Amino acid sequence: MRFVGLDVGERRIGIAVSDGTGTLARPLGVLRPSGLDVDAVDVVMTEIARLAAEEDGLGAIVVGLPRRLDGTATHLTPRVEQFARQLAIKTALPVTLQDERLSSREAESRLALNDKNWRSRKARLDAAAAAVILQDYLDGRA
Repeated sequence: MRFVGLDVGERRIGIAVSDGTGTLARPLGVLRPSGLDVDAVDVVMTEIARLAAEEDGLGAIVVGLPRRLDGTATHLTPRVEQFARQLAIKTALPVTLQDERLSSREAESRLALNDKNWRSRKARLDAAAAAVILQDYLDGRA
């Protein structure tokens, strides 16, 4: 069973998926809804439905929860929590929140190893961060 990971932002949502064994996460792409409070849940649900219809299906959705380094909430934390609640209402899959501290920084450093072009890395950063979030979740399950 596969898992899907989401790095939720105000303008973009990075998406990652695990392999069929639920061991390794890989970046999938970036969704661009009109806004987090507008149609983000519907845009994500369309992609979730597509992934769930594939042969390996989906077992759960992991949503990155933004936090400051000291663990306190950011301005985006309550909006992401609300997004996750709305997502849980629209799907039968379990929705889990996963701490995403430093995921974007780790994703950026991983991308920089193979790609020296900052603009190219920036276009893939949200999906790479979603993969980091999902991998942290998968590693925590083991």
